[in-house]
Amino acid sequence: MEKTKNSRLLDRLYGGIRMSWLKVIILAVVCAVITAVFLLVPVFENTSFERMGVHLEAWFVPAVFIMANCKKPLESALKTFVFFLVSQPLIYLIQVPFSDMGWGLFGYYKYWAMITLLTFPMAFVGWYITKKNWLSVLILAPVLAFLGMIAQQCGSHALRHFPLLSVAALLCIVQILVYIAAFFPNIKAKILGIIIAVAAAAAMAIFTQPFDVNGMMFLPDDAVLTENAVVEMEGSSGTEVTIESTGPDSMIRIHSTVIGETDFVIRDGDKEYRYTVKTYEDDGGHSQIEITAR
Repeated sequence: MEKTKNSRLLDRLYGGIRMSWLKVIILAVVCAVITAVFLLVPVFENTSFERMGVHLEAWFVPAVFIMANCKKPLESALKTFVFFLVSQPLIYLIQVPFSDMGWGLFGYYKYWAMITLLTFPMAFVGWYITKKNWLSVLILAPVLAFLGMIAQQCGSHALRHFPLLSVAALLCIVQILVYIAAFFPNIKAKILGIIIAVAAAAAMAIFTQPFDVNGMMFLPDDAVLTENAVVEMEGSSGTEVTIESTGPDSMIRIHSTVIGETDFVIRDGDKEYRYTVKTYEDDGGHSQIEITAR
């Protein structure tokens, strides 16, 4: 009986709502306002809620909701496209008066503008998940794989910095389970959906480094290097330092897959510069690099 109630709820949520243009616009505005609040209010900094305004995974929720409640694939494409066309620039527009960057914030909109353009063909094809057959499985397979990888990534982060990103991990897992329950036609398809998501998460865990930072920095003592400068690492570690540029604006590049301290020396003719590079994660889980002269 409970299973029947759940099925009816999913059928109502994905296919039982008349998705009018007014509802699309209202949904876009509400999502934009909520997201802007998450990005503006300091209490949400470095949390799953701030992440929703930066990364893609949370936006599958309204996208799939709109697609599943349209009657035709062209309607799905148009309404999903308009939803993103309204919501994404509105998020930045709301932030402009409160940001030191002002209108410069729209420089970050380039990524979402590209995503918005892609929603039209993707939502046209995506509408066919409403058929709830093996075509639905094929269409949703990359979505499940993507959500599985993000769930693993955020879950791993949450284990190191609990409770940060635990909500993002949970949101991905819930989406995986709901989409499988709502659109996969039978038990074999549902098992396959679980396998796809789990396999993607496992691959993410196996083939990615838990810590990886890559950045360019000026030297702390403003050393001016020549083209003869070479770097010598003291001891073996997962940190690599290379010369990025020489002259008055001498810079080095640091790539590290380990947390800790590593000593290195820059030899430039008769001159010798000794440094220690420290790589770590701050309280927000962001990778950081510090260089000090020895």
